[in-house]
Amino acid sequence: MKKVSVVILNWNGRQLLEQFLPSVINYSPAEYVEVIVADNGSTDDSISMLEEKFPQVGIIRLFDNYGFAEGYNRALERIDSEYTVLLNSDVEVTPGWLDELVKTMDADVTIACVQPKIRSYHNRQYFEYAGAAGGYIDRYGYPFCRGRVLYVVEEDKGQYDMPAEVLWTTGACLFIRTSVYKSEGGLDARFFAHQEEVEMCWRFRCRGYRLMCVPQSVVYHVGGATLAAENPRKTFLNFRNSLLMVYKNISEEDLKPVLRVRFFLDYLAALKFLLAGHPKNARAVYKARKEFHRLLPIYEPIRKENLRKTTVNPVPELMRKSLIAAFYLKGKKTFKAIVPINSPTP
Repeated sequence: MKKVSVVILNWNGRQLLEQFLPSVINYSPAEYVEVIVADNGSTDDSISMLEEKFPQVGIIRLFDNYGFAEGYNRALERIDSEYTVLLNSDVEVTPGWLDELVKTMDADVTIACVQPKIRSYHNRQYFEYAGAAGGYIDRYGYPFCRGRVLYVVEEDKGQYDMPAEVLWTTGACLFIRTSVYKSEGGLDARFFAHQEEVEMCWRFRCRGYRLMCVPQSVVYHVGGATLAAENPRKTFLNFRNSLLMVYKNISEEDLKPVLRVRFFLDYLAALKFLLAGHPKNARAVYKARKEFHRLLPIYEPIRKENLRKTTVNPVPELMRKSLIAAFYLKGKKTFKAIVPINSPTP
């Protein structure tokens, strides 16, 4: 058994695998790392291509498209390594990318997840939207990162090169303790895709685990390889999953006031979509809220379990103010503007 399993979830992604697998194989030491592709029921020739061109890569065959969350859940049922990396198929890794991640995890068993610095593959001096240099969440469930606040992505000038405690680590390259993933429930399969890793990490943090960004490790992520930014399906998943994430993990005293504010913020976002000429996205917000309320009876016992297992309240990395207010009303467009450099937490 290898110490680290790098697991790449694939669905009809032959071209991405051909392009990015070589860097993963070349820069992942075979003496302690296995590289595995978990195939989500692809209908292209991904599997035959892997068998022909990359025979050293393990294959886990899933016979349906289970989405990101359940796809990884099913794949990790078959993983026994100490650590697992959930790696997107559109990520280029760099020499030594695993060294500091392994070192950090080995040094402290309370750390459940780490991530490298994520730079943009196409604009290589800039951070990448999906994870940048480690993630946080505001009071109302809006994720942001060191290096990315809403749609503003910063140039990487070394401003976030110190390792930092974070609230979530990106699913684009999520290095996780396999035993914690299994014991604490892994990704929420009902999310299907989008924000599932944010929810999982928030849950882990509430239960006393720590999460870190280790920017001495660098990878490059293409991003946007699944659904376009203005895709109504993506809008639906983001809004629904954000509400479910908040409901699952927020403290009892904050639940009602936060959901009241989210009601107005969500419909404000729908109005913005409508005025921008995206009526399908506006409707997707409405559908997301309707689906959230439909799922509440299912999630009520899950929330109770999470609250029962919570040992950290308040969560230090959870921003107590509104990201939306800071960004749009106060004009604070960077992480350092929102979280002063001498402030230990958001």
